[in-house]
Amino acid sequence: MALDPVSIEVRALAVLELLAQEAPASAYEEIAASARAAGATEAELAAVDKALEHAAVVRAQLGRRQQREASLSALVDTARDLTLPFDLDALLKVITRRARLLLNLDMAYISFYEDPESDGYVRTADGHATALTVGFRVPRQGGLGSASRSNSAPFWTSDYMADERIAHHPVIDEVVRAEGLHAILAVPLIGHGTSFGVLYSADRNVRHFTPEEVSLMASLGDLASVAIDKARVLNQARTDITALEQYSSKAKSHLTSAHRVNEIHQRMIGLLLEGSGLTALTALTADALGGTVSVLDPRGRTLAATGDLPAGNTPDVAEALLTQFADEPVQLAGDHWLVPVTAGTERLGGILLHTTAVLDEDELRLLQLAAGTTGVLLLMERNTAMAESQVRDEFCDALLSTPLRPLPQLRDRARILGIDLERPYAVVAIRPEGGSQGRAVVWASSYALVSGGLCSVRSDSIALLLPSEDPGATARQVSQELSPLLGHPVTVGAAGPTNRIEDFQPAYAEAVRCLSALGAIGGIGSSASAKELGFLGLLLGDHHSVRDYITHTIGPVIDYDTHRFTNLVQTLEAYFESGGSPTYAAEALHVHPNTVSRRLERMTALLGDDWQEPARALEVQLALRLHRTRDTLGNRQEDRPL
Repeated sequence: MALDPVSIEVRALAVLELLAQEAPASAYEEIAASARAAGATEAELAAVDKALEHAAVVRAQLGRRQQREASLSALVDTARDLTLPFDLDALLKVITRRARLLLNLDMAYISFYEDPESDGYVRTADGHATALTVGFRVPRQGGLGSASRSNSAPFWTSDYMADERIAHHPVIDEVVRAEGLHAILAVPLIGHGTSFGVLYSADRNVRHFTPEEVSLMASLGDLASVAIDKARVLNQARTDITALEQYSSKAKSHLTSAHRVNEIHQRMIGLLLEGSGLTALTALTADALGGTVSVLDPRGRTLAATGDLPAGNTPDVAEALLTQFADEPVQLAGDHWLVPVTAGTERLGGILLHTTAVLDEDELRLLQLAAGTTGVLLLMERNTAMAESQVRDEFCDALLSTPLRPLPQLRDRARILGIDLERPYAVVAIRPEGGSQGRAVVWASSYALVSGGLCSVRSDSIALLLPSEDPGATARQVSQELSPLLGHPVTVGAAGPTNRIEDFQPAYAEAVRCLSALGAIGGIGSSASAKELGFLGLLLGDHHSVRDYITHTIGPVIDYDTHRFTNLVQTLEAYFESGGSPTYAAEALHVHPNTVSRRLERMTALLGDDWQEPARALEVQLALRLHRTRDTLGNRQEDRPL
């Protein structure tokens, strides 16, 4: 017997109540079971299953959001702890303990390097250890620390002894075996442009670190670097106090200035902890330094500013950002100071200060601290955006996977996520040419979220679905944005546009074939769509027809003949068959050479000045042959793709 409609509504309401109560998964299964036991029809069971499917999506999103909030909350608590006035040894103990607890690992430790050419030594450790103790000498060559320092980026492994990527050192391997360690994550500690140490987190089980966990530890490493540097400044300040009491009032002035720098930096960290945005942090920096401050993205575009820069004598900030690799402030023309905002090896942008005052050492130090705090804020904002985009990325995976899921299910997911799949999308495939793919993935995910599109990391490339009616222009834009950020070229292929769910996967395959074609013709680091590849697009494309190619290449000439009853197409064929000789073409057509010359001038007006260039001429000749073949076959295959 079919369920009463009210019963369906009651079960739907029960699903909402379970969501509100954060009930376990078994409670949801009981709703479906009770519906079947009550004799529900297939349609009614489908309605109940649909409600449960939506509930599962909501529960997954809530779980990810809770996990993200817990991680950010733990990072904020850590940042608050690091602002306290610890001495260096106490601070290092706080950092290692926080590192171990953030990811629930067995141990964490920090090694320092007295200079770039010396071995490191363990300064502090947290967690039960027998062989890896304070004072243990860490060989400069080999191990995760060496790879992390050389790349100025996190380096991790799920199973240290089994990982062949690592340059193993017998001393390090012996300690790893003695401690029974498997998963290890190393984050460089960077100050003044160089790595002065490494923060290690390790577990005695095989464990695969997620991108979110690596990003979290990288953020902790940035906070720790700033805090350690601050502790060293405070230690120096304490030394200055002693010198002040014994020798001169000059040290007192330096101490007062260092205290002011520390106080303002704590206020900056306070803004970060309160959830204030970039505008408030920029205003505090400008007030402390007495000038106009602008925060810029990697291409020199303004993200936040306290006012307009003076007209005239303004330096080329974009060029300076690309050429300035040190993390210390540099003076530019026109009373401008620039300090890059970085996260490891990644350039997040820069801070531009305009002031007519002469900056002393402490003020330059404050400007550098402002850049470090700004970098942490930008990373936190980006990590939040990445977490929100994860669900969208999973949906993009579903659109590009084979076999394709049921269309109604995909449309429902698009509606829940607020994605309009009826608008045209360009499908873009990205392949970084050298370097790590990680930074490209982070950029692509953020770019897709801002552009209202979708992102997916595939085995052969990074896929983007971007709202656009011009795939070629979209590919060029992606290349222009991403290449300067990575510091090396990227090859970009594009296809579309399409607004049909079932066409996204074939369009992505076409974009990947464009990548292969660009590589085959020496186009590494360039971008193109199948349409822009000309006759190569016919060989690559799934949706490009012979008629479209002919129309795009010699359509104006065909239209001219049709409307004016001329013989330009025939003249064009004769011209190419005669080796580009107007005289021989005239003999073949039985007309005067001047007639051929006038017709060729008309060709130039219709096709453009470059139609006789070798590459363009090849396209035109192919279009002429296809046009002649199509007419011969009676247009029977006019719209069928090659």
